Amino acid sequence: MLDRIFAALSDPTRRAMLARLSECESLTVSDLAQPFDMSLPAVMKHLGVLQDAGLVARSKIGRTVVCRLNAVPIAQATDWLNRYRRL
Repeated sequence: MLDRIFAALSDPTRRAMLARLSECESLTVSDLAQPFDMSLPAVMKHLGVLQDAGLVARSKIGRTVVCRLNAVPIAQATDWLNRYRRL
């Protein structure tokens, strides 16, 4: 799981998406995609990587897809990194 978390965090667009989600309880895919100069399918691919890493949860309300940040995997990555902090 750590491999997926770090792979998801390696991309600046995905980090920016997580930063936006950290400021709001939830955002629709359209709202999340708004500041990025890319197609909606490209945004969905990034969200898929974030979801596979467990960093984002998506739910559908009617025809609207809503995204929420899941901080548990970030805590797992932080715990792993903290073991090497003294080095």
